[in-house]
Amino acid sequence: MNIFLHTEKCGNPTIDLYLPVAKPHFVTQTIASLVKVCVCCIIFFSTIAACAQDSAAIAEAAYTKSITERSAKIIQTLDISDSIRYQQVLSILVQQYRNINQAQQVQKNAANAIKQQTVDAAEIATQIKQTEVLKASHLEQYHQAFIAQATPLLTEKQMELLKDGITYRIFPITYAAYLDMIPTLIDAQKVKIFEWLKEARELAMDGESSEKKHAVFGKFKGRINNYLSSEGYDLKKETSDWQLRIKARNATK
Repeated sequence: MNIFLHTEKCGNPTIDLYLPVAKPHFVTQTIASLVKVCVCCIIFFSTIAACAQDSAAIAEAAYTKSITERSAKIIQTLDISDSIRYQQVLSILVQQYRNINQAQQVQKNAANAIKQQTVDAAEIATQIKQTEVLKASHLEQYHQAFIAQATPLLTEKQMELLKDGITYRIFPITYAAYLDMIPTLIDAQKVKIFEWLKEARELAMDGESSEKKHAVFGKFKGRINNYLSSEGYDLKKETSDWQLRIKARNATK
């Protein structure tokens, strides 16, 4: 649409002004197009947010399924006849696995944030060490709460089986191996080995992975080996002789 303005002032010549004006239907189409773009953007970003939420929900469901199945396998070895008590112990163990994972994730996120915000390597190491101390404190609290909740529901034997199940029975397997490897161990030495492995199991229970649990036992086995060496045992020879005995036993089966 075009608009012509006819002006006349103080006897001056007529001046015609030509003003182009957008057609009404063009303006309407432009607004409609903008609305469509906005709606599409809203739908697009809403879809992304929904997908992210769905992915998080799927991951959480998969994790819950995994730790529940893992816990059930351990609880089944306890021979709990009462179904209500079984579910109670199962729930406690599942929550403990969740707590351990949470403590690990919090420490990991804090460490990543420190690395991004701090340049000095020494300062990074110091601050990350502080996050590890805080994580250890949280794990200790979770550990004590777990023991306090599970103990009234289980016999002493069942509690031992529960701890062994969480730590892949490394304690009894390793203790039996030491006794088999060195038949000449005296009672005092056996007690020391037993107590160290028992302590290792207690700490390994809070490891967030199989590798971390085995690493804890590895440190204590090093302590035990140093102790046995100080007691006069040649561990290289003891191990060699043990392997020969195992080979001979297997040959007779």
